[in-house]
Amino acid sequence: MFYETEGGGHGLARDPFKALIAPRPIGWISSVDGKGRANLAPYSFFNAVSSNPPVVMFSSDGKKDSMTNIEETGCFVCNLAVYGLRDQMNKSSATVAHGVSEFELAELTPAPSRLVAAPRVGEAPAALECQYLKTIPVPTVDGGESGNFMILGQVVGIHIDDSLIVDGRVDMIRLAQLSRLGYMDYSVVGQVFAMDRPEV
Repeated sequence: MFYETEGGGHGLARDPFKALIAPRPIGWISSVDGKGRANLAPYSFFNAVSSNPPVVMFSSDGKKDSMTNIEETGCFVCNLAVYGLRDQMNKSSATVAHGVSEFELAELTPAPSRLVAAPRVGEAPAALECQYLKTIPVPTVDGGESGNFMILGQVVGIHIDDSLIVDGRVDMIRLAQLSRLGYMDYSVVGQVFAMDRPEV
């Protein structure tokens, strides 16, 4: 099949776009507002965009609390969502009133970070402390505004549970990191294989 994305011409029960751009790591973003109130929300449009310096991004569909808090305080934490925390991650995705703590809603511990004001998820086996860099409005092909925003942050500190490190490397099977597929589907890493780059 082929379809043009404008107008949703796929003819399917559900839009397949997100299912084709998968798996996507989940950016479980914790932030704090100017009054010190913590916020926690999962974003499936999340990834690393640079390794030196280490920079991550997540995309927000509209101006949500995470984006507002980050722009106000200049920091956030990306907590790794793993299989053992899948229910808590899902609970933290609920739409609640401003100022309501998703940490309390999901019964999670807001642990202090080392370098940024935003708390991290104490139960998460890994977390990336980030300093806010900038917000980029996502444009449309005709130069219009999409209402989506890409938030960039530089990773300044990384927490890793020691049990995940095997032979000097993070064991991805032990980590069991959640990834978002299409629709309401999720996955975890169940197989890892290596391939060396060819020498030309």
